[in-house]
Parts: sequence; structure tokens; C-alpha cells
Amino acid sequence: VQLVESGGGSVQPGGSLTLSCAASGFTFHDYSIAWFRQAPGKEREGISSLGHDGTPYYKETMKDRLTISIDDDKLVVLLRVSNLQPEDTAVYYCAAVWRYALFWYSPRSYNHWGQGTQVTVSS
Repeated sequence: VQLVESGGGSVQPGGSLTLSCAASGFTFHDYSIAWFRQAPGKEREGISSLGHDGTPYYKETMKDRLTISIDDDKLVVLLRVSNLQPEDTAVYYCAAVWRYALFWYSPRSYNHWGQGTQVTVSS
């Protein structure tokens, strides 16, 4: 099982990005997939997840700015983040666990991780 994130970069406040998580070695639909982020000096936090049954979950304070989806043709999980602000600057990670995540927002629920992609928001 391998996860590879892409799509990060530098954006101005108010901009948007679509992050991609590509998988090899497993089928997305058998796993729960989540996106986490970690800013310098802060704990890793869960911001969105897609259950193996297709149910989406979002961090309450960000739910209006996030959309998680699967591109079945490209075999990637996408996370679109809109209206980015400087406080969104962080390394963004995707994670996976077979079938169910006990708590979708907890890093401890996942046993497969990508290497992360940097998102920097500044003017």
C-alpha cells in the first residue's frame, strides 16, 4: 500500500487548490481515506475523510470550504480547498485504513500515510 500526495503549492489568500492522493497496492473503495494537515509546531489534524461506503466527513469549521471526492478514472482521491487563508499553511497528508476508521479525524485510526504536500498561503 502506497499513497502519494500532489497538488500543493503557494497561493494567495482567497485562492483554491485541489490536492490529489494517488494509491497503489489497494482499491480505494475498500478503504477509508482521510486528509490531515500539520502546521509547524501544531498537532496533525483531520480535516476530511471519505468512508469506504462513500460517506464524506468534514471538519466542522472548514466544511464550507472542503470537497472530497474520488476520481475513479484516475484512481485518486481529491480534496478541493477553497478560500485559502494564511492559517491554512501546512503540510497536507492523505491516510488510509482498511474499511472503517474508528474516529475519522484521529491520526491513530490510520495505518497508511503519504509523504505530504506543502500548501503555503501568503500575499
